[in-house]
Amino acid sequence: MTVLGTGIMGAAMARSLARAGLAVTVWNRDPAKAEALADVAEVAQDPAAAVDGADAVVTALFDLAATEAVMSQALPHVRGVWVQTGTVGLDGAISLARHAADAGVEYVDAPVLGTRQPAENGQLTVLAAGHPTDTTTAVFDAIGAKTIWVGETPGDGHRLKLTANAWVVSLTAATAQSIELASALGLDPTLFLEIIEGGPLDSGYAQLKGRAMITDTYPPSFTLDGAVKDSALIAEALAQAGKDNRVMTAINQVYAESSARGHGADDMAAVNKGF
Repeated sequence: MTVLGTGIMGAAMARSLARAGLAVTVWNRDPAKAEALADVAEVAQDPAAAVDGADAVVTALFDLAATEAVMSQALPHVRGVWVQTGTVGLDGAISLARHAADAGVEYVDAPVLGTRQPAENGQLTVLAAGHPTDTTTAVFDAIGAKTIWVGETPGDGHRLKLTANAWVVSLTAATAQSIELASALGLDPTLFLEIIEGGPLDSGYAQLKGRAMITDTYPPSFTLDGAVKDSALIAEALAQAGKDNRVMTAINQVYAESSARGHGADDMAAVNKGF
């Protein structure tokens, strides 16, 4: 098994694959991030060498541009199935599927739902589109607690991923709005978390992200720049579907403002800086 891209998610998936007893090869544009996995994986020097002989090639790269750039080097050498886990948008997922088809490579659109801790524990939810095989089952069983086969058409997995992430980025931004409003009105913002705790308005995610905002600590579980990218893709998908995207566009602008203020590499909870 090969993992191309060993950031937060890719590194965790590589370790989960190794923990399942699978032989793993890794590559990353930043060699240091790949070398950090040398205790569980073989470290390749370039994408072409990384995929040589692999039953499955898992891409966990930041966006469409990065994925296309890396796979332009790797795809001619892929002989196994390409499992594409990065969030690249609806058009991106379809475009990558075309690249795979042109190269005669089987492609599975498989974005994952979850952040650092679920990834490290092999507890992701895989939103897959394509055709199940023994190889994909082995990959998904290693990295995830649940696999949902959404459909057979490339992009089906992304349709569900963007739907889920619309809720995630909206909930986090709404939590930030209430935290910042409470502070601006002279209140202890922990009171907001206390009044929703345990009731129908509560959410473990709101509690987690809200406390990060209050304590001003943002160790990245899912980066703010990732939320900027995903919220833009969600706004685009809404427009393509003929739906009003003004709310998501506004949410995207708040995340983008937080990034512009220097918080792009922080956890998405730093969206409160956009207020």
